[in-house]
Amino acid sequence: MSRAPLIQPNQNGLFCEAGGFYIDPWRPVDRAVITHAHSDHARSGSRAYLCSRRGEGVLRHRIGSAAPIESLPFGEATTINGVHVSLHPAGHILGSAQVRVEHQGEVWVVSGDYKTAPDAAAENFEPVRCDTFITECTFGLPIYRWPAQSEVFADMNRWWRANQALGRTSIVLAYSLGKAQRVLAGVDASIGPIAVHGAVAPFLPLYRREGVALPEVETLTKDNAADYRGKGLVVAPGAVQGTTWLKKIAPNSLAFASGWMAVRGARRRLSLDRGFVLSDHVDWTGLIDAVKATGAENIGATHGHTAPFIRYAREVMGLNAYNVPSRYEGERIDREEPEEPQTELPL
Repeated sequence: MSRAPLIQPNQNGLFCEAGGFYIDPWRPVDRAVITHAHSDHARSGSRAYLCSRRGEGVLRHRIGSAAPIESLPFGEATTINGVHVSLHPAGHILGSAQVRVEHQGEVWVVSGDYKTAPDAAAENFEPVRCDTFITECTFGLPIYRWPAQSEVFADMNRWWRANQALGRTSIVLAYSLGKAQRVLAGVDASIGPIAVHGAVAPFLPLYRREGVALPEVETLTKDNAADYRGKGLVVAPGAVQGTTWLKKIAPNSLAFASGWMAVRGARRRLSLDRGFVLSDHVDWTGLIDAVKATGAENIGATHGHTAPFIRYAREVMGLNAYNVPSRYEGERIDREEPEEPQTELPL
């Protein structure tokens, strides 16, 4: 890089000084460009927001219906203080975007969180050619290689049927926004009734409004719990593990859908009956392929396993790779904060 970085972190987040805007700022700012609506990337309080048209509904749900949000269709550009900005599918959750920034002939792309595998509940990732690519590295180690999604859901369906035969309720722990909808879109709904936790339910109409096909489900309550006990599938956030909410729909079998389930110790530590390797983040192979597809010579690696990937990018790929400090959390394993107040199930 022969000139000052077009995008660099400061105390508020990733800042484009030429355009006067931040990408996924950590604190309220004058102008924020948002990659997606997860809480560590979309924070309330900024004076102006820009996001993808497909992601506007879930972002408003997250930061408030009256928030000053403008949205763009994927691939359409706008100009902010002479800097051209466009948003391109990231494949992470509904409406998630990579941010392309062009100024004085130089192009940078910030990936946000992304994955290259297909997802029935999100747009497919589209690589964008650029000079500098800032990529997440949540799973930036060669041990993280995702199995085919079709295999994962076939395995989940078999587990559900086996639990039914034993009179157990099947419970899949998954992020309320993104992963839960991906699970709902991927399982075989003909096996039995499906219910969701109260933290998952508010996002379903927002997905359906954008054309995502999801099965009919109910929010689990004390009045309908008997309809699911012993035969149903329940999708809930990880925060319910160890709570009375979970114990009151026993007997059950508890599973977690996460990329961290690729590590046996993680499944054992969480005392799970099953772990399904299903991540909304890019794996090692996808990370390398995505970087190559950009054609970028400069690679900024941010959050997750950045150091191993930086070394690989420099020594094997011959790229100018460097670390970009961040406060993004990526995909967590230990617990998930509920995105909506938990719905009590006083059975």
